[in-house]
Amino acid sequence: MGFGFRWMIVAISVQFLIVAGEYFKPFNVSYDHRALIIDGKRRMLISAGIHYPRATPEMWPDLISKTKQGGADVVETYVFWNGHEPVRGQYYFEGRYDIVKFVKQVGSSGLYLFLRIGPYVCAEWNFGGFPVWLRDVPGIEFRTDNVLFKDEMKRFVKKMVDLMKEESLFSWQGGPIIMLQIENEYGNVESSYGSRGKNYMRWAAKMAVGLDAGVPWVMCKQVDAPEYIIDACNGYYCDGFKPNSDKKPIFWTENWDGWYTSWGDRVPHRPVEDLAFAVARFFQRGGSFQNYYMYFGGTNFGRTSGGPNYITSYDYDAPVDEYGLLSQPKWGHLKDLHAAIKLCEPALIAVDSPQYIKFGSKQEAHVYREIVHSSGQKLSLYESKCSAFLANIDEHKSVTVKFLGQAYTLPPWSVSILPDCKNVAFNTAKVGAQTSIKTVRFNDINDPAYLRMMVPNQVTRISESWNSVKEPIGVWSNSNFTFHGILEHLNVTKDRSDYLWYTTRIHISDEDISFWKDNQLSPALNIHSMRDLVYIYVNSQFTGGAKGKWIKVVQPVNLTQGYNDITLLSQTVGLQNYGAFLEKDGAGFRGQIKLTGCKSGDIDLTEFMWTYQVGLKGEFLKIFSTDDNISAGWTEFPRDAIPSNFSWYKTHFDAPGGVDPVVLDFRSMGKGQAWVNGHHIGRYWTLIAPKDGCKPCDYRGSYDSDKCTTNCGKPTQSWYHIPRSWLKATDNLLVIFEETEKTPFEISIKSGFSETICANVSENYYPPLNAWSSPNNTSGKISPNTLIPELHLQCDAGHTISSIEFASYGTPRGSCRKFSKGSCHAPNSFSVVSEACKGRNSCSIAVSNAVFGGDPCHRVVKTLSVEIRCSSSSYIGSALMK
Repeated sequence: MGFGFRWMIVAISVQFLIVAGEYFKPFNVSYDHRALIIDGKRRMLISAGIHYPRATPEMWPDLISKTKQGGADVVETYVFWNGHEPVRGQYYFEGRYDIVKFVKQVGSSGLYLFLRIGPYVCAEWNFGGFPVWLRDVPGIEFRTDNVLFKDEMKRFVKKMVDLMKEESLFSWQGGPIIMLQIENEYGNVESSYGSRGKNYMRWAAKMAVGLDAGVPWVMCKQVDAPEYIIDACNGYYCDGFKPNSDKKPIFWTENWDGWYTSWGDRVPHRPVEDLAFAVARFFQRGGSFQNYYMYFGGTNFGRTSGGPNYITSYDYDAPVDEYGLLSQPKWGHLKDLHAAIKLCEPALIAVDSPQYIKFGSKQEAHVYREIVHSSGQKLSLYESKCSAFLANIDEHKSVTVKFLGQAYTLPPWSVSILPDCKNVAFNTAKVGAQTSIKTVRFNDINDPAYLRMMVPNQVTRISESWNSVKEPIGVWSNSNFTFHGILEHLNVTKDRSDYLWYTTRIHISDEDISFWKDNQLSPALNIHSMRDLVYIYVNSQFTGGAKGKWIKVVQPVNLTQGYNDITLLSQTVGLQNYGAFLEKDGAGFRGQIKLTGCKSGDIDLTEFMWTYQVGLKGEFLKIFSTDDNISAGWTEFPRDAIPSNFSWYKTHFDAPGGVDPVVLDFRSMGKGQAWVNGHHIGRYWTLIAPKDGCKPCDYRGSYDSDKCTTNCGKPTQSWYHIPRSWLKATDNLLVIFEETEKTPFEISIKSGFSETICANVSENYYPPLNAWSSPNNTSGKISPNTLIPELHLQCDAGHTISSIEFASYGTPRGSCRKFSKGSCHAPNSFSVVSEACKGRNSCSIAVSNAVFGGDPCHRVVKTLSVEIRCSSSSYIGSALMK
């Protein structure tokens, strides 16, 4: 079955679901000091951030499904103004920007939606989500008491609220939207605007509420939010946050479970033990709504990445990775955390404030207990609603505490959750979820598994046949113009392209040439200040370049007698997305541009006549489109050809078989952009991260984005996502614009999947969360005969467990891919695991002596460690038929 046909079936099924299904019966949403109140009932809510434009519509159903399976109640997204109104008054709601379709799919899944209209979003998104045309409104000032900005902002916010109303997507209409946000982290910049900032904030709040959306509005990081707006916390930890009124609940709108990445930097990682600790502490200390930023990060397709210099991937170390695969153990450990919190929900919503118990200087408990009276009789503790959180915030030592007559050992930097105030359902530092180690490799549907295993490190180039065309340097069309002086980059390009050419001509005399020769000097081009990137050409020859944010550039140049053309290519790599006065930030050059070292002194080029050319000829001709563009002048590019910078390359390729995510490996390339079948997959740049600064990560202690970095000494980003829905089975067009002297012959195409999976569970681990009885029926009590822990393993969809690489019940040593048997080992470990798991997509094994035929070592806590390998079900079937 072809890719297009498969996706068509999915699309038809989803469309039928959207049209035919009712999401909810209409319900009201309000709040009190404790929580959001949905249909008359307080709720403890887990929210998951998914930005619809950072995935394709074909990916949305699976992402939403994995979010729900992971235990979320709510999906959160920003609204991206520059995507929806690229030209003033011309709206776009198609493809990745079909927000109505996205919201309806969330509703169809039974999840709620938190819509953050902003319309400023930050989000490491180009220009913070503002359309660039907005800065061209005469007299406008962003995010302050400026009537021009307020008029434009209100018009767009009203457009979005009205659109949601028209589609009946608010809760009171039976839709999933339960909450809205106006502005975004304005408290961080409000003081920069003085009293006008305060006035603007109050206006924004009043304007939003006046739109009669019928659901609560939020302002995050806004300590002076009006009484009718919920102020909320953003950060790595929000357990100490208190709103600015005792009538408002405690909300956490952004729990940063990772961090963004810049070209040439290390890649941040946040350990799941710390993330779970932060979430548990938040609910322990009175929080009621928590949103992961991000639950799925996705991809900055096209030129949507902000910055400057943020990478194309927006994986964000999220529980669901950039390609839609589960990141384990993060997803699984958080799923268990969410289940434990849900078991506590009856007690959490019943109690206005918890009982606080201090065990030591860094150990404490918060107890949520409602004593229920029936027929005048006071019930016992365990017949009441009672849940407890026991915390040890010591970064180094485990501590045993006594709670309600029972001893509990608390690992360092951890929280134990007791839904019934007696049994531990979850501890944030004890990870029982599997670890998945992903790989990328060429996976041809006709390539049997046993052949792949024979050549595991094969490099499969995307093509041996390429065509090329040279991009002209400087002026290339009649759309150029000449101006006396240096113009600001964005004022000229309007962000239609990353590229802007500046060209001027200077006459060099014989005296200058003699002066440089006699004094062994070289003239230099001196640029007072520039961002983000500049390439310098003299007489069409590349001379040098520089990158940075408002840096000085001094570049020696080789000039000849007579007229010399000096050409500067100013380039943006994502527009500024954060900070005050965004509209004034700009791009390109500031200050003077001089030629220094001349006999008669410095020559100020700033006041010369400059010719301007916006963009690239290849962009203008759209030579990346699927049409055969003869006018581009493509010619064959042989392997032994000498490459030059600023070249376009194209080839055709077949898609890898199967359903795994597809990536291009660009490690062999320099810097540029790429398109597949006319879809812009983003910028690429093979900058190497520093070799130092990465070390084994200890989850204990406060986290920041520099604490647990990875990828030292490697390209910041190597793999670039091609969504399956953008591919055909054969004859796909790849077009690349390469800025450096690199050739495309080593580019490879691969599929990504979780190949190696490990898990480690001890017999003293807590039982699976589904062992707890329903809290609605029996107050969340656990049955004594269900206390046996379980080890769970699961391959990605379309894959099965093909081999057991390691299995030991006893005292195994090491970690994933480095396991070894200890002094105690049950001899039948391998056969038990193999029988339970091999050939299946998933399996579960009880961690007990009974399962392994007896106790292999008495009075020792046993652990089951397993490592498996997953393979495509198609490969396994193909191999069996050989």
